[in-house]
Amino acid sequence: MTPPGSEHLPPSSPTLAQRAANGLDAVVGGLCTAAMALSALALIASLGMVVYSVVMRYIFNVPQTWVDDLVGFLLVAIVLLGAGDVMRRGEHIGVDLLTSRLGPRGQRIAAIWALFAVLVTAAMFVVEGWETVSFSKMLGIVSQGHLEVPIYIVQLAVPIGGALFGLAALVALLRAALGEDVRVSRGESSVAGHGPGGDSHDGARS
Repeated sequence: MTPPGSEHLPPSSPTLAQRAANGLDAVVGGLCTAAMALSALALIASLGMVVYSVVMRYIFNVPQTWVDDLVGFLLVAIVLLGAGDVMRRGEHIGVDLLTSRLGPRGQRIAAIWALFAVLVTAAMFVVEGWETVSFSKMLGIVSQGHLEVPIYIVQLAVPIGGALFGLAALVALLRAALGEDVRVSRGESSVAGHGPGGDSHDGARS
């Protein structure tokens, strides 16, 4: 039962750690949203080029061979640039056959473990991706086919996407450490944080 007068109490002020997490979340959210917008534009452009290629090939009998190359490059950007925003919203596909059978504490541990795994994977994307970009640029490697695009331009999507992916996971870890709800993948419910006394803290993140 709510104590009399408690409904008029002002909400508690966020702590320094919460303000820092909110600030980082805002920055990462802006970067991920911008990357997702670029990913969406690349998807629309790919669809338009495919339609154009089909029309030119089957109606005018003029194949546009460059379209296949460019759409393939854009597909890489579509996936990698969109991964961070999807991670931030907890919309990646997940298998909850085991985690759905766990209690709140077990689900929380599994979610945190998954976020650490994402961080490691993202770090590999950034490090290995940047080394690959540097190597390709140093040797002046271009793509095979009709376009002959400097391949490092295409490969840049790997470290950039990996960085956004890792930052989104880092924000989720900070939220979990502060006792807030986290969700790693689509289909699983938010996993609430627990304080020292075992009470769960509400505060689901949009």
